[in-house]
Amino acid sequence: MTKKIIIILLAIYINFISTSLAGDYSLSFNIWLKENGHTLRSGCDNKKTRNILCYDEFGNELWTNKENNLNNKIYESWTIPSNANPNDDTLIYYIYKYHHSHETGDGDTLQWQKYNIKPNKNYYKFDYNLNNSEKNKQNLLKTPILSYLKYEDQNITIDEFTPKERFGNFVNENTKLRSMSIGKSMVSYVLGHAICSGYIDSVDSKINDWPLVKNTLYENQKLIDLLNMSTGDQKYVSDSFLKGSSKYRDKNFEADTKDIHYYMTMNFADTKPSKKKYNYSILNTNLIFNYILFKTGNDFEKILSQTFNEKARIKNSVYFFRVPNSSRNLGDANSLFYATRLDFLRIAKSMMDDYQNNTCVGKYLKEIYNKRISKGNDKITDSDYNKTKSYGGHFHFDYFGIKNKEKVIFGMGGYGGQAILIDMDASKIIYIYSIHYNSRGKKYNVKKLLLNEFN
Repeated sequence: MTKKIIIILLAIYINFISTSLAGDYSLSFNIWLKENGHTLRSGCDNKKTRNILCYDEFGNELWTNKENNLNNKIYESWTIPSNANPNDDTLIYYIYKYHHSHETGDGDTLQWQKYNIKPNKNYYKFDYNLNNSEKNKQNLLKTPILSYLKYEDQNITIDEFTPKERFGNFVNENTKLRSMSIGKSMVSYVLGHAICSGYIDSVDSKINDWPLVKNTLYENQKLIDLLNMSTGDQKYVSDSFLKGSSKYRDKNFEADTKDIHYYMTMNFADTKPSKKKYNYSILNTNLIFNYILFKTGNDFEKILSQTFNEKARIKNSVYFFRVPNSSRNLGDANSLFYATRLDFLRIAKSMMDDYQNNTCVGKYLKEIYNKRISKGNDKITDSDYNKTKSYGGHFHFDYFGIKNKEKVIFGMGGYGGQAILIDMDASKIIYIYSIHYNSRGKKYNVKKLLLNEFN
């Protein structure tokens, strides 16, 4: 074999390995299973046993995904596709990928760089008056729900967590849960604190003092338009993907993995806004977050700490992602947010307390509620747990299925079936964390578990 052929084959092999490992977490997934006590025996003769690694006849670990005892599927997209019906073993794999892979620095480097907020030693301690039922337990056994929490009358009244026989071996009370789009609402809450601390004038302030958005369609936008997802950017971006630009015209090109400078330079230079209407987009959120970073400067972490450590009194650290190989002045803050399930509840309660006590941040929450806009025809594309008539300040409002239209319900929704609903006046919160909305052809009952709680 000639030297040239060897070099070509070596290059192909290296490319294959690097490409495979970029989207396939099998190696680190199996190592993680072993390190966390899920290696129960050697050999793989008993296919009914799962959650373990397999070994060859010499005791060497077989790490490829097809050689463990999990009958799981790895999808081409980074997340489980919304219309997929994964089995339990596939859900275990994605529990690792969503919640644990970044802890070992695996996969996308984006996952292990972060803006970290320390816990409060005097964290808020919930009171309990539990009314758990067998029916609630069955919901967790039959669906991809990992956690179900109900807070009312100043107590946690339902506290259900996925049992050991389901997914309890892979997540626990200290697991930092991936927020998906609930992180958008977290950014909005941070903005309220930045405004109330005097770094930003109001939700009606324009961002035209920010060099990163000069000569783009976002230059003269008001924060309220970014908050309401109504910047007229529907020609260029939708949800988490770019729809087209001067350079990239692949509609599947992700809009949330680079810094703001990159997107404004490469995708939005010399663009003009279209007619303003609701257009759900991660880019609006990351623009808000990095505008806060720009306006607060060296006090950015101070505002984050004020929001989550001091106000919400979190028990464990929480964090937002940072874009790797970037810097603050390029806009490296990313809205993907991680917290434990009880810290998510603490943050939701903090929002409710602000609203009820009419604090400065509470007035901010009331203002974004009053300035909410209609989703228009876009509402038909929402998942059942996000299906609302209106949107404002990065919250969902006016839920279909809640009969009393006078109720002020702040809704947060995240991909895969995540939902936090807050009845601001009745002091009730429901928090559902689901790894995926569909599983084996079944979805959790949104009406019974979520909406009817507010009727």
